[in-house]
Amino acid sequence: MAAKKPAERPNVSKEELLKYYRDMLLIRRFEEKAGQLYGMGLIGGFCHLYIGQEAVVVGLEAAAKDGDKRVTSYRDHGHMLACGMDPKGVMAELTGRIGGYSKGKGGSMHMFSKEKHFYGGHGIVGAQVPLGAGLAFADKYMGNDNVTFTYFGDGAANQGQVYETYNMAELWALPVIFVIENNGYAMGTSVKRSTKSTTYFGRGVAYGIPGEQVDGMDVLAVKAAGQKAVEHCRAGKGPYILEMMTYRYRGHSMSDPAKYRTREEVDKMRSEKDAIEHVRDLLMQGGLASDEELKAIDKDIKAIVNESAEFAKESPEPDLSELWTDIYA
Repeated sequence: MAAKKPAERPNVSKEELLKYYRDMLLIRRFEEKAGQLYGMGLIGGFCHLYIGQEAVVVGLEAAAKDGDKRVTSYRDHGHMLACGMDPKGVMAELTGRIGGYSKGKGGSMHMFSKEKHFYGGHGIVGAQVPLGAGLAFADKYMGNDNVTFTYFGDGAANQGQVYETYNMAELWALPVIFVIENNGYAMGTSVKRSTKSTTYFGRGVAYGIPGEQVDGMDVLAVKAAGQKAVEHCRAGKGPYILEMMTYRYRGHSMSDPAKYRTREEVDKMRSEKDAIEHVRDLLMQGGLASDEELKAIDKDIKAIVNESAEFAKESPEPDLSELWTDIYA
């Protein structure tokens, strides 16, 4: 599939494209390093990598403003980095160290940043969806124009609590954007085998919630859809659903051999739809950046990621006394 040339994207500057490229590359390289550390036994428990889905969070963060909130499931490292959380603190938390965002006590699925308005990381499938509506309710109660991005996957989209939340969110006109990251497989069951619905966003029609399906492998398409959804919510019109059609290159978690799909399918997505390569093509073909410039960015990103890994390794494990702290907010 030929990449579109920048001339077709008159509202996108070189600076914007370079930022998206850098932000997506940071997530990709960070997750690759996390996979390495997991293989070395430095990360315990579960670890769900975001490799392949980077355009979703980077595109939506481009549509957000200070004060907007985000909450997601356990495939959450990309969301943390995209909203500006420090890679050192994220990696230290993954490795269970005191320098982590939850002092090493939350791990991959349970870290938070009040400063960046990141409210987790949640391990129970679909449980973050009503929490997201609650965050949006707080903003409506306070009378500001903030919105909450509530992320969940195609597997979680079949959970009952999602539809209870849809009902309440529309009833109270809450400023919440429900972001369905449809990567096609949930844990390992394809969408075709798990639902007769042709779309997931379409289920919102029963509750009066508008929505749309978006190419989640195109950061510019994601940003455009995100801006539309954000304007809808800030105008007091209630919730909006964005179904992001995306794809993860790795298994559901580090322990998943992903035998439910073919290597050819994954390779085809990588070669034809990769979000980072798409932006690279826009920059290169438009004469906005040279190969040397992009290689320099990659080198810089690798240095940041390596630094985060070293910080994590050097940070001590939490003292046993930490078992009794932070039990209540």
